[in-house]
Amino acid sequence: MKLQPVTDAGRRRFLGQLSKASAFAFLPWPTRMNLLEYADDPDMIIEAVDILRISGPYLSVPGVNRQYQAKPIDIYPDQRPALYHDRVNPVETKGRLTHDYLRIRTRGGLEGLYGYLDPETIQPILAQMRSFLIGKNALAVEKLWDQLYRRNRHGRSGHYMMALSAVDNTLWDLRGKYFNAPVYQLLGGATRDEVQVYGSCLGYTVEKGKAGPKAKELFNQGFLHQKWFMAYGPGSGTAGLQHCIDLVAELREAVGFDAQLMFDAFNAWDLSFAKTWADSVKQYRPYWIEEAFSTERLESFIQLSQSTNIPVATGEHFYNRWEALNYLKNGAIQIVQADPEWCGGVSELVKICHLASSFGAKVFPHGHNIHAALHVVASQSPEVCPLVEYLINHVGYKLHFQKDAPLTDNGILPLPAAPGFGIVLDETKIDQREVL
Repeated sequence: MKLQPVTDAGRRRFLGQLSKASAFAFLPWPTRMNLLEYADDPDMIIEAVDILRISGPYLSVPGVNRQYQAKPIDIYPDQRPALYHDRVNPVETKGRLTHDYLRIRTRGGLEGLYGYLDPETIQPILAQMRSFLIGKNALAVEKLWDQLYRRNRHGRSGHYMMALSAVDNTLWDLRGKYFNAPVYQLLGGATRDEVQVYGSCLGYTVEKGKAGPKAKELFNQGFLHQKWFMAYGPGSGTAGLQHCIDLVAELREAVGFDAQLMFDAFNAWDLSFAKTWADSVKQYRPYWIEEAFSTERLESFIQLSQSTNIPVATGEHFYNRWEALNYLKNGAIQIVQADPEWCGGVSELVKICHLASSFGAKVFPHGHNIHAALHVVASQSPEVCPLVEYLINHVGYKLHFQKDAPLTDNGILPLPAAPGFGIVLDETKIDQREVL
């Protein structure tokens, strides 16, 4: 066969396709080819970026669901509750909720929707991202993420990355609707038919004699993996440390070794407190100790990991893959808990999963808004992403305005079949709406 000379036009076509291919390089091959085929669709040019602010009546759930948890500021006596106590709600309390959602619309009239959003995300979206996104191709997965990330030299963490996460997740919903497929299908397909959750017990009482019965109740419902939150840190001295030890013993006695128990210190401990606790509870085989320290204290995480066989976890305050990499390559953690609402969205969480896999670590995405985490977990190997977090006391509140929200009372979430994330607002619960 006679080879034809490469013309300038042919070279330009090749380079153009190469550029598009690199934008989808992290995606599975079938998805990448589909996106390439439709990458120039003019109907997918972004036309509008809005915040939907919706409000409506809400009945709070009765019972103990607002229990205090330890916080870093507790080292100051005037900032720490004087006495341990349960904050008990009365019977159903009438109130109102206001939630924000991000909506991105294309020229073809297709809309991506994501929420509920953390309030801190709103200002960066409206002030720094909206005007940039208008006129861009919504299918340009990597390009849009990378350009948004590079536009703000002070925006590689914090509220800006939370806003970027909201944009990325909304665009994934939009792409799912365009291809008429759930997001997990675009990420390579489901690795299981349903996803098991671990029940985060934030808000439930940890008072001695009360936590155990609650854990047993949840276990009987089907929550075989439970995370409980410590109420004390170093500011509470030896008595506080002993309470944290006793809580582990009580919970293990209540559920036996058929359940997995995780524990969260919410950045409130120091190294001495954490090492003493870990040594004292090792016979109860905790599944992990989470956020013993604030994220910037890498050396403390390294020393704790070297001193105990209890897996050490952190990452909900990782804002990109490079922060996760620093922890993994230093052997500081065995459990990564990046949050797709904060770490850069679905696009970045997938990359963090790949990083964790290469280091033999597991990823349990942190999340109070379950949609993005559920779809990423469903698309990854169960060895890498075994479970998704489910904040039992909070998910219903966060997803209140949604129809057919992913809720469970038995620890199992079926995979959604709707395109995108399947988020549909329930108009019967909304009596006020504002577009920002």
